[in-house]
Amino acid sequence: MRVGLVQLSSSDDPLANAALATDLAARAADDGATFVLTPEVTNCVSLSRARQIEVLRPEAQDPTLDALRTLAATRGIWCLIGSLALRTGGEKFVNRSILIAPDGTIAARYDKIHMFDVDLGTGEGYRESDGYQAGDRAVIGHVGDVPVGLTICYDLRFPRLFRDLAQAGARIITVPSAFTRPTGTAHWQVLLRARAIETGSFILAPAQTGRHRAVAGKGRETYGHSMIVGPWGDVLADMGT
Repeated sequence: MRVGLVQLSSSDDPLANAALATDLAARAADDGATFVLTPEVTNCVSLSRARQIEVLRPEAQDPTLDALRTLAATRGIWCLIGSLALRTGGEKFVNRSILIAPDGTIAARYDKIHMFDVDLGTGEGYRESDGYQAGDRAVIGHVGDVPVGLTICYDLRFPRLFRDLAQAGARIITVPSAFTRPTGTAHWQVLLRARAIETGSFILAPAQTGRHRAVAGKGRETYGHSMIVGPWGDVLADMGT
């Protein structure tokens, strides 16, 4: 399996993000990748609830999903959209990872279980549970005949989820993320390596990076360093910032 990780600096403009993510995924496919992965919240990075209400769409209407399903079918590749922020019809959004098969169909969905409710002590704080509904089940998809466990970002800090996925047969575990710079600097690599060693799995972790442009409200900064980690904890790829 040849894997391509897409590292993004998504803005709060979903149409622009869809175009960029699709272009980079196509480049990875051109380079021979048969499984391409994008980061958490590929479609929209926003700290503004009003902006999210304005631009987010239900799964069936999301432009990033539509574009990457078309790309997967055109190129005959597997594609994991690390996650999409999606409307559900309720008061809260979902943070959903979607695995797309080479014919463009959706092979698996996973809604992020662990919400990022954190005060970093630097004046930076997040309350993901205020705007998002947590998922309630672990999910394994299959890329061909390879079982793949799905997680998203903050899930990385909860080793039982990874153990459960490994015990259910996962040989690869995906960790699409939008880690903050302070937590990324301190913990990103060591946690990815720990989860790989504990589970004996390959870890694929595409990440958001840099300063994110915001049309509405303030932007944020993420750590980058998309990584592939082997079962022995060896870093096989690190894309830097």
